[in-house]
Amino acid sequence: MNAHNKIGIFGGTFNPVHYGHLRAAEEVREKLHFEKVLFIPSRNPPLKMDDLAPAEERYEMTRLSIEANPFFEISPIECEKQGKSYTVETLAALHELYPDKALYLIVGIDSFLDIPAWRQPERVLELTHFVVLSRPGFSFSSISSLIPTNIAILSEMDGARREVYKTNLKNGREVVLLNVTPLPISATTVRRLVRHGKSIKYLLPDKIESYIISHSLYQEGGDDL
Repeated sequence: MNAHNKIGIFGGTFNPVHYGHLRAAEEVREKLHFEKVLFIPSRNPPLKMDDLAPAEERYEMTRLSIEANPFFEISPIECEKQGKSYTVETLAALHELYPDKALYLIVGIDSFLDIPAWRQPERVLELTHFVVLSRPGFSFSSISSLIPTNIAILSEMDGARREVYKTNLKNGREVVLLNVTPLPISATTVRRLVRHGKSIKYLLPDKIESYIISHSLYQEGGDDL
């Protein structure tokens, strides 16, 4: 499959979107020569969140944050759907929309480890290729039992002596391990700072900071997410 027929699928709550999300997506697109990265904000994630902004607000913040990048697009496929947002259902729908494209689900190491707990995990593995990103606090060595490779290569990835490594699952689907610039920014931290009246400047685009302030988002809620 030609690299320009590959689309990165980047889903999440984006609660809110920040530079950690945006930089990771840009490095995936550039380093792997993808045609584009498709951002998919979820409407109603399977795990309940007490501090989740309305789907329409998160969609709009994500749209605003990527509008200047011609290689980024946003899809309303989950925000327009009623009920829970399940990855397996989204991937099946995307195959209908992009029948001639190779879809690569972009996940962090932590999310890749969680796939066995997702709805219909075997079907998820059949529907997509994967890009597994480095994450502060997690190691590629931790996924050694999930992919066919050897620990020496994973150790090279963990030590940043190797930027990218490609392998295949037993079903033939490709798994790309990718080291990206470590930006330890979390949406949890952003929301907590907002609640406490602290500055969130330089953690996310200025227009998203302005949107959060003007729409009075994240001013109340728990600190556990």
